[in-house]
Amino acid sequence: MSSSAARLPTPEGPGSVSGAPNLPAGFADTFTSRYLDIGELRLHAVTGGAGPPLLLVHGWPQTWYAWRMLMPALARDFSVVAVDQRGIGLSGKPPGGYDTATLASDLVALMDALGHQRFALYGTDVGMPIAYALAADHRDRADRLVVSEAPLPGISPSPPLFLPPQLNERLWHLAFNQLPKVNEQLVTGREDIFFGAEFDASAGTSKLPRDTVRYYIDTLAADPDHLRGSFEFYRAIPTTIAQNEQRKTRRLTLPVLAIGGAESSGAGVGNTMKLAADDVQTLVIPGCGHWVAEQAPDQLLAALTAFLAPYRDASGRGTQSSTGS
Repeated sequence: MSSSAARLPTPEGPGSVSGAPNLPAGFADTFTSRYLDIGELRLHAVTGGAGPPLLLVHGWPQTWYAWRMLMPALARDFSVVAVDQRGIGLSGKPPGGYDTATLASDLVALMDALGHQRFALYGTDVGMPIAYALAADHRDRADRLVVSEAPLPGISPSPPLFLPPQLNERLWHLAFNQLPKVNEQLVTGREDIFFGAEFDASAGTSKLPRDTVRYYIDTLAADPDHLRGSFEFYRAIPTTIAQNEQRKTRRLTLPVLAIGGAESSGAGVGNTMKLAADDVQTLVIPGCGHWVAEQAPDQLLAALTAFLAPYRDASGRGTQSSTGS
């Protein structure tokens, strides 16, 4: 790590490891929050553990915190990096750069700054198209790819305008979030209504704890730029579609694990990835909605452990640089 990186301030407040509520016991003994400057962008990442690197890319409208229940166990085998994407949480929120090519390049630069040349990665929700873009655009960097609970714009068929009520409740935000301004105007001051409904509609029968939902909503409500940043991925979807139309002409060859909650995307995630990759395993988690890392952490951990075992064993401890805790 360069001396300039060492002089960066320590992340603080509810968005950091030191300030986040209800973390697993001993979490702060393994994991620390840190800032890394990637060109003109400052990213916040939570790092810890030992072993080959594993990058975790959260979904909307969440932050690195979505992975908290998995991270302690993963840190026994991997150098875990859970990042706040551009525009989210404690990371920088510039006006542009929210297409998946740029978001993926952010994460490659982050891993460079941490000293990780090759790594495995897992992206969920909006993190899934970002992780796909990284694997497609930077083929020498990703060893194994895990994705869950999202379509791939420009590769997946677009959902129809008229949907059954339950699907409409889960998917209407895909259009709303792309609006250039009126979405922010409508949601500001009503974050609890909008995001509360989003979390509930996508959870299926087992809702997230109210204090967890309140934490996510409070972080979004506290910073107008965070609210704007949460929409910017969607506003850049036309650019991402054009990029994905090019990416799909060169299919992925690395191993892919595609995960869906039975009460949400189900086998659709695997079907989507088969449009873009040759080596795809599909997992559907029973009794689980969209928020797989928080609704089914034990099942998800078992699946990740099995899928990542060849990567872990081939890498070996000490063969990859680790800058975790």
